[in-house]
Amino acid sequence: MVSRVRVWLNRTYAENVFFMDQLRHNPSDRAVEIHATHGDADSPVLAAADTADLEPEGLSPAAYVEYALDQCARRGIDVFVPRLHQGAVVAHRAEFEAAGTALLAPTPQAVAVFEDKATAYEAVRSVGVPVPPWWRVRTADELVAAVERLEADGHKACFKPASGAGGVGFRVITRAPFSLLDLDGFPGPQVQLDLVVEALERSGEYVDWLVMPRLGQPEVSVDCLTGPDNRVRLAVGRTKHGRRRGFTLHEQWLAPARLIAEGFGLHYLSNIQFRMYGDRPVLLDVNTRPAGGLHQLALCGVNAPWAAVRLALGEDPGVIEAPFLGQDYTVVAGSRPLRPVTMPQQRTGDAEPLLPAVPAPTPRTATAAAPAL
Repeated sequence: MVSRVRVWLNRTYAENVFFMDQLRHNPSDRAVEIHATHGDADSPVLAAADTADLEPEGLSPAAYVEYALDQCARRGIDVFVPRLHQGAVVAHRAEFEAAGTALLAPTPQAVAVFEDKATAYEAVRSVGVPVPPWWRVRTADELVAAVERLEADGHKACFKPASGAGGVGFRVITRAPFSLLDLDGFPGPQVQLDLVVEALERSGEYVDWLVMPRLGQPEVSVDCLTGPDNRVRLAVGRTKHGRRRGFTLHEQWLAPARLIAEGFGLHYLSNIQFRMYGDRPVLLDVNTRPAGGLHQLALCGVNAPWAAVRLALGEDPGVIEAPFLGQDYTVVAGSRPLRPVTMPQQRTGDAEPLLPAVPAPTPRTATAAAPAL
């Protein structure tokens, strides 16, 4: 009899409720149970899991590793998909393996390279992958100098934190004065240069931003599955142009993604993003974790989360090719149930939760993005 597989996702994105769905509905018809932890009791991933715990706040990376090792031992975790403190966790891979847990995560070296965007751009440029021009700035004067250089070359400037994920902190620089037009409609990413300079000078603090040209569409996110032998098993591009989404297998996107995934030890699931700089693709960002939109590959007949879990368990799925490319689609919000309790309830018969569950009478719902055809 084939045993169940126990998978843990820590403090992950709400969209990974679909990742969890795909693990349960895997083509091997293998029993999968999912443990989830989060700092937000209303995260939909807690409701979607079979067992769940609230994570303690304020742990140092080293303390979090101890917490994670305890979770794996107490919960009998077979595969751990770390997002929070990923770098600290993968540095202790041998300890997790000794506890019987495989880490679905890249090498410590890969995490270190790609947690800083400037370091990442230098690294991938050294192996021949094109990157956009960029300047690392810490002061108002450096910001203005970088913006002026880009504008002199006919580009619109933007900036983003040198480290971070999910587009947090991304802004597009404009010279247009602030007006009532900026208060019309929904807030956008544009920000007036003079306001940014004023804020920097008033704060007296240093920032750590990358200034670069606003890159053109389409944006293409290549989802890769790479083995610990540095061979890519799966690479499919997801295209984004405004609201329209689609898929691509064009080598202008896949070839540089494979080069990065194989060359830098991006084992298991990674997401490598490109945009256009003039008439050629350049690297935008590298995520050393499964993308929130990974589940959309199901529209191409691919269950990437399950293939990754098999690979982590030592069951090599071989090279995976999408049997077809799904039609263009868009993404809309849908409802997902939330736990009707402050502390997530536990499945009967599993290990005791770190804290007792407290019942409450009324369930709530949250939204998570799903592709709409």
